[in-house]
Amino acid sequence: MPKLTISPSIALDDSELIESFVLASGPGGQNVNKLATAVELRFDVQHSPSLSDDVRTRLIRLCGRRLTKDGILVIHAQRFRSQERNRADARERLFDLILRASVPPRPRTATRPTRASRERRLEGKKQRSALKQTRARRFDD
Repeated sequence: MPKLTISPSIALDDSELIESFVLASGPGGQNVNKLATAVELRFDVQHSPSLSDDVRTRLIRLCGRRLTKDGILVIHAQRFRSQERNRADARERLFDLILRASVPPRPRTATRPTRASRERRLEGKKQRSALKQTRARRFDD
């Protein structure tokens, strides 16, 4: 069974991908009216056995609006005039998304502000305070 290999630990079976072909808008001349060249690629992120839990969580965060309520990622590709190129484009975009999700974020190392940055911050606060003091109404009795 053909696989889409993303990394040594992640490989998707073609059975996990659902492709449907629809009429495309945009360039294509009369082919736009006759041929279904746009590709709609669906991938079930929630129930995929190929993804680990942490990759799945990061992928869900990356997907944004492309993810349905049921946890299915929908990629719509209609950039090219031919069905085959749109199909390759959709798979490439899925590949890139999963590859980005497979890289764990670097943990933030706690640092302390430098003395100069603390002084700049306090100086800015003093200037802002002085500005507001000049706006204050003074009532002399």
